[in-house]
Amino acid sequence: MRRRWPKTVAGVLITFVYLLPVYWMLNTSFKKPADIFATPPQLVPLAPTLRSYADAAFGNPAIAKGLANSAVIAIGTTLVTVLVAVPAAYALARLRLRGVSVVLMLFLVVQMVPAVNLALPMFAIFSDLGLVNSYAGLILANASLAIPLGIVLLRPYFLSVPGEILEAARVDGCSTFTAFVRIAVPISRPGLITLAVISFLGAWGEFVFGLALASDENLQPITVVLAGLTNAFGTRWNDLMAVSAVVALPVIAAFVFLQRYIVAGLTEGATKS
Repeated sequence: MRRRWPKTVAGVLITFVYLLPVYWMLNTSFKKPADIFATPPQLVPLAPTLRSYADAAFGNPAIAKGLANSAVIAIGTTLVTVLVAVPAAYALARLRLRGVSVVLMLFLVVQMVPAVNLALPMFAIFSDLGLVNSYAGLILANASLAIPLGIVLLRPYFLSVPGEILEAARVDGCSTFTAFVRIAVPISRPGLITLAVISFLGAWGEFVFGLALASDENLQPITVVLAGLTNAFGTRWNDLMAVSAVVALPVIAAFVFLQRYIVAGLTEGATKS
């Protein structure tokens, strides 16, 4: 027990450091403007108010539109990513293809390229295709980053599916496709859930593509709308923090309800290769 307390203290300190910005966001969202920069700082709002949530977060049509746009983009990105990444990962896992390691390496390299470096080439390509200022363009842009990650994440799961089970399914009359759908996909369910959650959250919090590919305010995601609350005429920090708290709700809810699958998906995927 004595040897464990330093690790416990270190864990508590690390958790405190990570949660402090989140707490201060919530703390500021419940304050009045005059209390935000009070000296000394109010660690707990002395006169908490929900006015920022009523006026800025839930009473502003632009915020509601931004949240709706982000929901459409995130759900669309998740669907496209799952539909493309799952069969691609299965093919790279089960078929004897040359250069698989090179392909996977390229997928990893793509993940290291900053989104801002991809945004301008995408803008030029999507302009020619008429996809700028459209949900389809934003979904494809986000999916272009999520699909390679999904393939790298799912391939170890499909590699771990016993070949004898797939062969037995074919003997029982399944085709390659039906064996994939009925056998491989259900066995890899934790990886699929993890991929869906990562794709959704990645698209929900994406900013660069939304700023570069959606100049139309009716199509901008909530991250771009949120940045617009800070301007040269000043910043209402309590309103900004209230909207930020609302934007963070789907992220928190996803981790609370799907934590078991996310942790299992990430850890099992790392050990099954």
